[in-house]
Parts: sequence; C-alpha cells; structure tokens
Amino acid sequence: MANTLHIAPIGLTHLVGIVTRHSTSYNDEISVKVLKVVYDLFLCSSKTYPKMSTLPREPNEDSRMQSFWMPGNYERTVRRTDQSFHACKDIMACFNERAKVEKQYAQQLSEWGSKWKAIVDARPLYGSLMRAWQCFFSSAERLSILHSSISQSLVTEEGDRVKSWQKDTFPKKIFCGFRETHENETGFARAQKPWAKRLGKLEKARGAYHKACHKEQIAIDRETQAKENTELSPEKLKKIQDAREKASVEKDKIREKYEKVLEDVTSYAPRYMEEMEAIFDQSQEEERKRISFLKQAFLSIHRHLDITNNESVKTVYSELHHTLTSISEADDLRWWKNNHGPGMPTDWPTIEEWIPPVKKPKNKKRDKKGQKDKPVMIGGVKVRALYNYVGEESDELSFKAGEVFLKVEEEDDQGWCRGMLDGGNDGFYPANYVEVVVQ
Repeated sequence: MANTLHIAPIGLTHLVGIVTRHSTSYNDEISVKVLKVVYDLFLCSSKTYPKMSTLPREPNEDSRMQSFWMPGNYERTVRRTDQSFHACKDIMACFNERAKVEKQYAQQLSEWGSKWKAIVDARPLYGSLMRAWQCFFSSAERLSILHSSISQSLVTEEGDRVKSWQKDTFPKKIFCGFRETHENETGFARAQKPWAKRLGKLEKARGAYHKACHKEQIAIDRETQAKENTELSPEKLKKIQDAREKASVEKDKIREKYEKVLEDVTSYAPRYMEEMEAIFDQSQEEERKRISFLKQAFLSIHRHLDITNNESVKTVYSELHHTLTSISEADDLRWWKNNHGPGMPTDWPTIEEWIPPVKKPKNKKRDKKGQKDKPVMIGGVKVRALYNYVGEESDELSFKAGEVFLKVEEEDDQGWCRGMLDGGNDGFYPANYVEVVVQ
C-alpha cells in the first residue's frame, strides 16, 4: 500500500512573501497574525495524495476549524450575551434558595431553643450550671434573628439588585432578542462577509489546483510506466510524454490563478482582522462590565454570609463563652447547702407560751346603742400587750407583744375593750391580750 503525502496548497515561504509585500501599512504584530490566520486556513483544508514518502503530521484539523477567524465561529461570542443573561437568572435562583436555607435554619434554631428551654426550666438543675445551659437558648434566639436578617438581605438587597441590573444591562430589541446580541451578530456578519466571499473563491481555486495536481501526478505515473515498458512504440511514448507536459503546463497556469486569489485573501486579512477585533473588543468590554458587577455582587453576598466577621455573632459567642467559664462548682454547692442543706435557717425547739384563744362574738361585737350606753374612761388606763394581735376587721386594733397603749373603755360582755394607740388610732381588742401597767 502506498504512503500518503500531506500537501498544502501554497508553501509557507510563499505566504511569507505575500504577507511581506502587503504589510507596509501594518505593524509586525499584525503581519504575524495575518500569516498565522491564512496559513491555518490552508492547513485545515489540505488533502492527501499518493506518494512514496510521508511528511510530518500537522496539528489536528478540528482545532484549526474552531478558530475564531473561521467563518461563522464568531457565533460563540455572540451567544455569550444570552448565556450571561441566563447565568444571572441562575445566580438569582441559586441565592434565593440559599435565602430559604437561612430562613429554615433560623426557624429551626428558634424552635429548638423554645422546646429545650421549657424542658430545662422544668429540670432540677440550679445555679451557674443552669444559667449556662439556658444561655445556649438565648444565644440561639439571637442567632435565629441574625440568620433571618441574612435571608432577608439575600432576597431584598442582593436579589433585587441583580434583578434590576439584569434588566438595565440586557435591553431587548423588538423581534431581535437582546440588542447587544443583534448588534454583535450584525457587526460580525458584515465584517466577515467580504472575507467569506474571498475564501469561497480561494476554495474554488484550491480545488481546481488540487485537481490539476492530481491529473499531473497521474500523467507522471503513466509516463514512468511507459518508459519501463520496452514493448511500447516510440509514437505511443511520445504521446504520453506530451500529455504529461500538457498537464504540467495546465497545473502551472492554475497555480498562478490560485496564487493571485491567495494574494487577494492575504492582502485583505489585516482589514478583516481589524474589523472583527473592533467588534470583539466591544463585546469584551460589555462582558468585562458584567464580570465586574457580578464580582461585587458575590463579594456583597459573601459579606452577608460570612458570620465569622459579624460583630453580633462575636458578641453572642463571647457572652456564651463567658457564661460557660463562669460555671462555679463552689457557688452552686454553696447555694444548694444554703437553700436545701444544713445551711438553711430553722427554729430550734423552745418553750412556747400558751396564747388564749380570741373569743369571737356570734353577732356584731358592739352595736351603736351599746357603744353609747358603755361608760368612757376619762384619760384612759395604760395597758401592755401580752401577745401579738392582728385585727381582722376594720374596727379592730393591731399590735405587737410588749406594746403599751391606752384602754379607753372597759370590757364588754363579749370580752372586748376599746383602746387607743400612740398614733391616735382607736378600736377594739381582746381584753385577755393585755395587762394593766402598774404605775
């Protein structure tokens, strides 16, 4: 089986000559770009022909066909606008969902704290240990409020900000989708149309040249075989040689046309590249603005979510830590001793004097008439209380044992006397609760 030869239509040296002739108005960097674009164009359209030797393998054809400079490949840049728009929608949906997570977490924290606070309050723990346990629940409630505010911020601040920016950044054109997409599509197509037309002519010239090369190769192979055939007549050999010469002349003519078309393509390449890059740079600038905005949006979202730098969170955990470190075994044990142990106060047994019961009248202690008939003592008699007494009705006196006051009426038939305290208050009291002060 014969080996194959990878033939490029025009050699690299020839391309360099063409670019050099047309690079007087452009800098060296553009000339190099032109050379690379044009040469890649031909390499990606090269074909193989039978040959006894093989040239080194060229880079993958698919990678060259993906080049931005190839016809229609600007569509990836055009579609980027639509993709950025949908990316914004995804970003909003993503962090709206995160806001729900924050809200659910806040609710769960609050429910957890309420549930366990009620349980802990009913437990027999006490002192600093009880306060430390309860501090977890008060901290959880404060953190719940914080995470609720984070959820609210993600929706009302960041979500609304991105939504508003998206509306302003992606204006639409009637029946044409996004204005930026339409302008990029129109601009790239307009810039590439003359180039694509020239490439069409170049492809046609390349096809004709390759076809002529193929015919020449067939004629050469036929001539070689004829020379090796000793039985072939000179006239027949001469005819075959003439056919080979004709094929070579025809190939050279077609090559000249091919070179002229290539020269036209190469000379137009700088202008094509300049126009395409101008439109591309506009697209890049719009994308730069989008990236810059979304970067700031992400940083703002990070500030909301990064509770490690939140002063409120620091305060919550600082106070919680302080409460935990304040747990004191000695204080708790002392409290228990004083409230439930031997430190509790008590009344040790002593002799208790008998206190006579108060005789309660079955009816009203004194009526109006009885009061008028009872003689009043002029000046009164000093008496000393033997026991504590608290009046049960509004017309009764209250006093403590040892207190001295005046008796102003003698004992009635129900065992009650009328007296007056130092403050001027008068009222009834049990006669057997006092004794006369001996002068």
